[in-house]
Amino acid sequence: MEKQVVNNNWSENVIIVDADYVDNVAFNLIVNFERIIGRRIPQADLARWLVCIALDGGLRNNDNNVQVVIIHGKNKTKMENFAPANFDNELNGKAFKDNLGEFVIGTYAVENLVNATDFYLDVVQTVCAQPEVKRVMIVPNAENAELYETLRRQMHHLDDDNKRITIFAMQPLPGGNFRQEILGYSLMNALGIKSEEIKTQ
Repeated sequence: MEKQVVNNNWSENVIIVDADYVDNVAFNLIVNFERIIGRRIPQADLARWLVCIALDGGLRNNDNNVQVVIIHGKNKTKMENFAPANFDNELNGKAFKDNLGEFVIGTYAVENLVNATDFYLDVVQTVCAQPEVKRVMIVPNAENAELYETLRRQMHHLDDDNKRITIFAMQPLPGGNFRQEILGYSLMNALGIKSEEIKTQ
């Protein structure tokens, strides 16, 4: 897989992940839930998390092709709270199969010439502009108000009949021409945190 974001072979289904942000969220969940439920929580299973994101984005069992675009800071080589985690050695150009289909992963470092927010927004805009892309699942740093507001504006002109866009955030945010899902549920699943463990506390 060539290390470029713009290519000519987009899948119908694309997941776009801000790796630095989601890694930080996973860390906070691990710290908080270890204290709440009183046991060690392992690193999040990346493949399991991506499958959960795809399900939350509306994919159902089938022979789907899912393209995963993982964006990370230029100085980061891996995620600390996921496994597998190393961008170049373990993730970039790799794929795995699940009941939903095949997930193909590409990792992209933010370039020096652009800031992380603009880079992420450019990737989302590029993906959403592709006619063959029908379903986009976006995991941004939605706590960045400027980024989220720009995403809302970007989505405003999309035809929802032709594209199903889902944005994942830790809490409900002002809506737009897209669906919303709570990011924490998929991460808890990938971390192996069961709802009954929380209910008993």
